[in-house]
Amino acid sequence: MKNVTITLLVLLASLTAVPAFSEPELEKVYAKLPVKEVTIFKDGHAFVLHEGSAQTNENGDVVLDELPKPIMGTFWAYSVDPKERLQCVISSRDEVQSKRTAVSLAELVKANPQKQVLIKENSLQQHYQAEIVKLLNHEVVLLKLREGTKAISMGQIQNITFLEEPADSITQTKTQETLTFKLKRSSQEDLKETEQVGMAYVQKGIRWIPSYRVEIDGKGNAVIKLQGTIVNELADLNDVSAHLVIGVPRFAFKDTPDPISFQETIVQLSQHFNPNSSTAYAFSNAIRTQARFTEMPRDESGSAGGVDLGPELTGMKNNEDLFIFSLDHVSLKKGQRMVLPIAEYTLPYEDIYTIDLSFAPPLEMRRNFNTNQHLQLAKLFHAPKAMHKIRLTNKSEYPLTTAPATIFKDGRVLAQGMMTYTSIGGTGNLEITTAVNIKVKNSDQQVATTPNAVKWNGDSYAKVDMAGTIELTNYSDKSVTVYVKRSILGNMDEATQDGTIKQLGHGDDGFAFESGVPIWWNWCSWPWWWYHFNSIGQVNWEIELDPQEEIKLDYNWHYYWR
Repeated sequence: MKNVTITLLVLLASLTAVPAFSEPELEKVYAKLPVKEVTIFKDGHAFVLHEGSAQTNENGDVVLDELPKPIMGTFWAYSVDPKERLQCVISSRDEVQSKRTAVSLAELVKANPQKQVLIKENSLQQHYQAEIVKLLNHEVVLLKLREGTKAISMGQIQNITFLEEPADSITQTKTQETLTFKLKRSSQEDLKETEQVGMAYVQKGIRWIPSYRVEIDGKGNAVIKLQGTIVNELADLNDVSAHLVIGVPRFAFKDTPDPISFQETIVQLSQHFNPNSSTAYAFSNAIRTQARFTEMPRDESGSAGGVDLGPELTGMKNNEDLFIFSLDHVSLKKGQRMVLPIAEYTLPYEDIYTIDLSFAPPLEMRRNFNTNQHLQLAKLFHAPKAMHKIRLTNKSEYPLTTAPATIFKDGRVLAQGMMTYTSIGGTGNLEITTAVNIKVKNSDQQVATTPNAVKWNGDSYAKVDMAGTIELTNYSDKSVTVYVKRSILGNMDEATQDGTIKQLGHGDDGFAFESGVPIWWNWCSWPWWWYHFNSIGQVNWEIELDPQEEIKLDYNWHYYWR
């Protein structure tokens, strides 16, 4: 018999050409259930439908070796064949045996108990014959000699010569999570080699990120191109139907994993289908598309550096209506990203100019601000500017969703802004740049103070009367439409130039802000009585300004102070 000699030095050199751990080959073959449809939301959740013909085991059950991680209450399994009802689905952790190639001298020793070998130690000149008994903790090997059993460290062995053909693989035990579909049958004769089964669930792991290209012609028409980036960290998709959803759904238990998955916490990182679809929802606008994709580098687990679903879109609102873009024949492996065109249409637009003058703290409160806070306030309210925007009228069959939008004219980039959600038939503004030809000047002043103007709960309060003026000048060579909004803390009394006045709601526990709390809000110690007397006043103007025309907008308001 030909001797097989393995020198430690040679073996260690060869290890650089193989991975530290190769994927085990399971003795037991598990079934695979491919993804058939996936409905993808912008927040990273997806409604996933698996369905197909799967191999059964000796009991006629379908056993999968991959468990989904659904959110609570969204996992549903079924049998496609109406004659074979699904009895139950069982998730379990099983101890299974696997084999893999030995990749170190210690593992080779472990794989060959009771084999006859010649051992050459570092400190000895001669080989000696021994029988491998077993390996202890990958460090100490027990060798059976004529004199008895010898324990020697693996580090002392220079080479080993096998006197008979060695085994080159080791068997190991590992925990395998499985999902078993048990089907109810009348007899053993009804067992089949394959069964048609399916499952559906909602899980976080796929996101789509919309973006727009807006090409304006300067004559009132804008070509809108919508594309989507799909980020897949959930499962391999092979020729599936993908449905991209505009809108943010409400999943009441999105932070609670379903017990079927054995997950203590859900992974950090769909609902309208066609009645003809296998998921029985309503979707529309199916298109076939060519797409480009890039594959991200993966770690040893096969994940692309962990679950990274891309950036969150700021400004997404829960009140967006759900709307579906459906795509056929989408293939995307786990860890890949795909960019694909979705829709293209032309919308009418008009150029508008907006001025938004927000409210400032009451004069009485500013006395307590420090120097740095006064400087920040001066920057916020100094030299207000008009913004040039385009107002899109959505006459398409699709809503506009919250997404980055790059604006072009004559093939050149003008700006990038944020498209805001605009329903079908509605209008939405897209910001382009500061309108340098529209000059804006704003001034406010205190005109009167009336002590003891009102009494409440035995206390007296003064009435502070304020007056303001906004001056607009159009230095451009064309007429423009300017929309001006002025907000104040207090109660708006009157405004010139047909300004529209309204008071935003308030209550004893605070104001209802339209666009978040201003940066200076928490600098103020708001007295308990403030909300009883004062709210947020607002006046809006729509002004037509001819070239070189100047106009003044006057307004008056008051607030109460103690």
